[in-house]
Amino acid sequence: MEAYLDIETTGLSPFSDRVTVVGVYLGHSGRVFQWVGGNIASHRLLRVLEQAGITTIYTYNGRRFDLPFLRSQIGLDLESKFQHRDLMFDCWRKNLYGGLKTVERTLGVSRRLVGVDGLEAIRLWNKFDRHQDRVALRRLLDYNKEDVMNLKAVKEILLG
Repeated sequence: MEAYLDIETTGLSPFSDRVTVVGVYLGHSGRVFQWVGGNIASHRLLRVLEQAGITTIYTYNGRRFDLPFLRSQIGLDLESKFQHRDLMFDCWRKNLYGGLKTVERTLGVSRRLVGVDGLEAIRLWNKFDRHQDRVALRRLLDYNKEDVMNLKAVKEILLG
């Protein structure tokens, strides 16, 4: 069984910035789980993954970004518990470079939300965190959900 994981953060450093959203898409069931801010905890994430019988977690640039953040922020080393496949390296082997959105466009994977990227995700979080802007939070969660679901589409195109 496989899961697709993506995080949103306040910046690029797992030591000085923090995780704001963790999203997981269970490809076999079609269910998406998301944790926000103070609700992000290793036991919650592990419970979902273990109960679903997950053996492999797919990310994009997760080896260098998502997984170090989760290790640093919540003390969770996912690679010690699950197989991990970083789709970015599969893309590189096929001469596909750039971020996830660039790869999606090249592969013909569509997005409903346009104009939202990592920088906008930080802005949306700040609107929610500082002003309790629920519309900003909903947009951030929709963005993260689209990321995890599109990871599966990218994986299926690249790997079958």
